[in-house]
Formats: sequence, C-alpha cells, structure tokens
Amino acid sequence: VQLQASGGGEVQAGGSLRLSCVVSGRTFSSSAMGWFRQAPGKEREFVAAITAYGGSSTYYADSVKGRFAISRDNAKNTVYLQMNSLKPEDTAVYSCAARGRALYSAGFTEYDYWGQGTLVTVSS
Repeated sequence: VQLQASGGGEVQAGGSLRLSCVVSGRTFSSSAMGWFRQAPGKEREFVAAITAYGGSSTYYADSVKGRFAISRDNAKNTVYLQMNSLKPEDTAVYSCAARGRALYSAGFTEYDYWGQGTLVTVSS
C-alpha cells in the first residue's frame, strides 16, 4: 500500500492550499482516511478524518474546524484537505493515513498506512 501526498508549499497568512493524497495497493473506498501534521519540535497531531465509502462523516481538530475541509473521491483513490484562512501556526508537515476500517479515528495509532508528508509553510 502506498500513499502519496502532494500540494504543500508556502503561502501567506490568510491564504489557501489544497492537499491531495493518492492511495494505491488497497481498496481505497473501504478505508477511513485521516490527515495529521507535525510542526518542528512538536508532536504529531490530528487534523481531520473522513469515513470510508461515501465519506458521510467527517471529524476535525478544534484548531482547524471551520477553516479546513476533508473530502474524498473514490473514483480517483484520492483524499483531499482544503485549507483556508491559513495561519502561521498551521505550518507543519502534513501526512495522510489510511485505516483498515470504515470508521474514522483521531488517534494516529489507529491508522495502518502512512504517506511521506508534504510541507506547508504559512508566513505572516
């Protein structure tokens, strides 16, 4: 199973980015998906997650609620993270993860497969 994240970059505060994560090697539609991030010198933290299949349920960290949106396109084996109103404190390496279950989770130990991460830098 491989997860390939992309879409990171440098943006000014208030700007937007969309991250993508393409999954290969397993049945994407049956996997709950999550995004996590790790800032320099800090622990990895949960950002957002979405249930399998139609992605009818999503879950967000309080710090990104109302600014970020997770979605999935099962036809493209891709999960997205739309990030709006970015703040300098959103600067981190963002990684996508796939869970071998349909229900989402905020715990990184609940995910089975991980992508390599993409760097997001928000300047003030």
